[in-house]
Amino acid sequence: MKKKINYSVEEAIRAINVLKEEKVIRFIEKTSEILSSAFSNKNKLLAAGNGGSLCDAMHVCEEFSGYYRKQRAALAALVLADPGHMSCVANDTGYEYVFSRGIEALGQPGDVFIALSTSGNSQNLINAVLQAKKQKLATIAFLGKTGGAMKGLCDLEWIVEGFNTSDRIQEAHMTALHIVVEMVEQQLFYANTEKKISVNKTQPLLV
Repeated sequence: MKKKINYSVEEAIRAINVLKEEKVIRFIEKTSEILSSAFSNKNKLLAAGNGGSLCDAMHVCEEFSGYYRKQRAALAALVLADPGHMSCVANDTGYEYVFSRGIEALGQPGDVFIALSTSGNSQNLINAVLQAKKQKLATIAFLGKTGGAMKGLCDLEWIVEGFNTSDRIQEAHMTALHIVVEMVEQQLFYANTEKKISVNKTQPLLV
């Protein structure tokens, strides 16, 4: 067992080391800039995924709407995971529309949609991206393996290549998302230590 554990640890480290690549740094930087601009303009983030990727989407949204490392104004971020909505749409229309229907209801021009898929072949996320583009949302994809059918579909994408299983891909995705949150906070709240921006003007910033 020890040998297998060590192998898994090395694979997890290899997945995180992917983030050192220059193209990944640029992706994180651009994602952070897109989200910072959207939040500054009173727009919001919508995010979705399936299984573990839905949990990652939920995770990043609560980091924005709640707190990350320090107290600051809340940022508008919502995961498309309401069970009533999802079961209604899945039952009446089909599971492939659970996310696109949510975007149809909640998405506004200038919002950002982040899709997380380790395969890139989830039809519900493909439909969501198409709906988001139709409604003039910025679209960002966190993908894995070959990128699947979603490759090239979004405004911005990152494909974690070289891993056959979803767990390693999701670990890389979540680490990148944590860094994105950190960079957005830096740009919105801490870039100028003398004059910090408050997205919610009715709530004082606590630093």
